[in-house]
Amino acid sequence: MVSPSVLSADFSDLKSQVRMVERYASRFHFDAMDGHFVPNITFGPVVLAGLRKCTSLPIEADLMIEHPGRFVDDFAGSGADIIVVHVEADRHIHRTLGRIRDLGKKAGVSLNPATPVSSIGYILHDVDEVLVMTVNPGFGGQRFIESMIPKIRELKKAISESRLPVEIVVDGGINLDTGKKCVAAGADVLVAGSFIYGSRSPVSAIRALKKL
Repeated sequence: MVSPSVLSADFSDLKSQVRMVERYASRFHFDAMDGHFVPNITFGPVVLAGLRKCTSLPIEADLMIEHPGRFVDDFAGSGADIIVVHVEADRHIHRTLGRIRDLGKKAGVSLNPATPVSSIGYILHDVDEVLVMTVNPGFGGQRFIESMIPKIRELKKAISESRLPVEIVVDGGINLDTGKKCVAAGADVLVAGSFIYGSRSPVSAIRALKKL
């Protein structure tokens, strides 16, 4: 599956940017950044509510924010279908994941590049997806970190051995080359921003990724 990241879209015409690729995408990825957990500020629940009006596809909100548990209700209320929190940012992640599911949403957990798979061993049963950051979060257009390929394989093995219906999502530096490696390692969903919205034909970029 392919999830275009709206972080790389043209914010001055977000509706048309979404509608342009909606037919070919699997869902949309929404990066909420607070300037604390990551060195950048993007957008929050109000913008997500606007995005919700533009598409019927699922929206995955990646909360790159400190203490995400305080905000899951807001993002759920704004229309997020999947809410992802970073294990590094939440001291009480079981509670947060439980709250996300209580709100009727799918719950995800994300791992920064330096965070090992072992850090989520006790919460794999509580999530619907694991998002592997293949760049250090905060900015679009970064270079893919090759050492994340063995990490994806390790995660795939852990999920398979536990026989859990957990998706593996990868985000950061995805193009045809890196995307192919991620899929071969076990990724189910490719999040791509610059590769899609920075190309001459975003639709062709998505179709090419879906063939990997």
